Amino acid sequence: MLTFKHVQIGQGDFRLAAHLTVRKGRRVAVIGPSGAGKSTLLGAVGGFVPLISGALSIDGQDVTDARPGARPVSMLFQDNNLFPHLTIAQNAGLGLRPALRLNDDETARLSHALERVGLAGLQNRRPGELSGGQQSRAALARILVQNRPVVLLDEPFAALGPALRREMLDLVRALATETGATLMMVTHAPEDVQRIADDVIFVEGGQAQAPEPAAALMDNPPPALRAYLG
Repeated sequence: MLTFKHVQIGQGDFRLAAHLTVRKGRRVAVIGPSGAGKSTLLGAVGGFVPLISGALSIDGQDVTDARPGARPVSMLFQDNNLFPHLTIAQNAGLGLRPALRLNDDETARLSHALERVGLAGLQNRRPGELSGGQQSRAALARILVQNRPVVLLDEPFAALGPALRREMLDLVRALATETGATLMMVTHAPEDVQRIADDVIFVEGGQAQAPEPAAALMDNPPPALRAYLG
């Protein structure tokens, strides 16, 4: 369970308020207008954006002041953050050990992750030798080996075409179901919400609203959300 208790998040002059709970194992889409603070909300969970006030806890553990690496959270950004000089196996292996000195168990875990995302046999290639979809799969493998209970996705598939984006969303949904991870994903696309989300957090006007069931909310959106969706 992910809990924001009377949180105020600050980034420059921008402020975002959040007082909400994300239930364990839920897949949550974070939507709202550009500049509303969707990425800021995820950055606060990951520890990259500070809280001005309030408290943030994950599964009962207070992480308000914890460093990003000390939090039970993994995060995937839009550019995938792959290092071009490293192989796909090395890029994914960074999720286990930054020095890449893996023991036998970790090597087996890495191989399984690459196989699970459909990159078996491509482990020695570098990102520049792969398609955009394969690069996204490599970034997912790095998330998978970390095996953390909260996964944050900040529009990681925005640059992909519709068919490939749907394929990646289906893979993310399957991986989240298998691992039981709580998933928060920023997206601008209503079809992404319908495809993957259990719940929706609507961010608008300096406020992150409490999660609501995705199907009901998208079928009958309140005025502010209806205006955003057009």
